[in-house]
Amino acid sequence: MPRILTAPRMARCIGCDSCMLACARLVYQSFTPHKSAIQIRSRGGVMGRMVANICRACAAPAPCVVACPTDALRDRSGGRGMVYRKEACIGCHACEEACPVGAIGWDDEEDRPVVCIFCGQCTRFCPHDCLEMVEVR
Repeated sequence: MPRILTAPRMARCIGCDSCMLACARLVYQSFTPHKSAIQIRSRGGVMGRMVANICRACAAPAPCVVACPTDALRDRSGGRGMVYRKEACIGCHACEEACPVGAIGWDDEEDRPVVCIFCGQCTRFCPHDCLEMVEVR
């Protein structure tokens, strides 16, 4: 059964960036949180609550998949989210522009998208249990 990333307990988040750093390091072999598929930001204001900008695993056909001219992004089996194939990517930014929630980042050094692969590494490193991988049908 496919699993997707959710952020059901963001009220607990203190913005420590552990999830972002885990994704960047373990998935993208980088030490910068800018190369993370999950981005944590403050909503601003006095309370400064945190929000997680993550892939919402759109139902097929996902807008990023539809926009990709080379099939570097394909719908994931199970009908939610997508799969990225680095070797087919031409660096056109179409997926980034098509994402309805702005969850696709861009790695300028490697000229490729930074996308969630639904591995769950970020959930393992969140010290406040804000994130969760859930099964989808």
